[in-house]
Amino acid sequence: MNNLSQVEALLFVAGDEGISIKDICTITKFDKPAVITLIDELAARYENDLVSALEIREADNAYRLVTKPALGATVKDYFDSPVNATLSQAQLETLVIVAYKQPITRVEIDQIRGVQSSGTLQKLMVRQLIMVTGRKDEPGRPIMYGTTTEFLDYFGLKTISELPPLPEVDTLDIDDEGSELFTSAFEARVAETEEENTDV
Repeated sequence: MNNLSQVEALLFVAGDEGISIKDICTITKFDKPAVITLIDELAARYENDLVSALEIREADNAYRLVTKPALGATVKDYFDSPVNATLSQAQLETLVIVAYKQPITRVEIDQIRGVQSSGTLQKLMVRQLIMVTGRKDEPGRPIMYGTTTEFLDYFGLKTISELPPLPEVDTLDIDDEGSELFTSAFEARVAETEEENTDV
């Protein structure tokens, strides 16, 4: 893989949180001027490629891969479509982890699920079920996520304290079964909510 591909891969996996030039330098071992040049080159490629749906955007000292504004209506239609009326298994797992461990960072969620969650977090934010609650006081100042009022409404809860209890384990130390533990503790409430919505 060439240098440009490495930077593009990091932007992709960083997801909605983005990644700083400093972090790209640390991971790739490239110097700062080289990274800036590579980002500029990649941004120019996306801008000049009329077929590509992507562009690079910089905010809060972090670079992100995002869809071009012209595709906003298409992306909105995707999230509004019937196929997204219910939560997928990945979305449910991620949402449950956020609900029980909030505030929590994407890296912590990834450790529990065992897979990358940036795309799923983005979808949950578009559906207004989770939100950014701040940044963790540690290197990189990663974004922390929490649930919203819409989350409570979606599951018919008055407060977050009404969530069903979890088994008494340190869930952040769980590997492959972590997300299953969260989900199983939450499935009963999901089923109740779906039955209530059907009866209305």
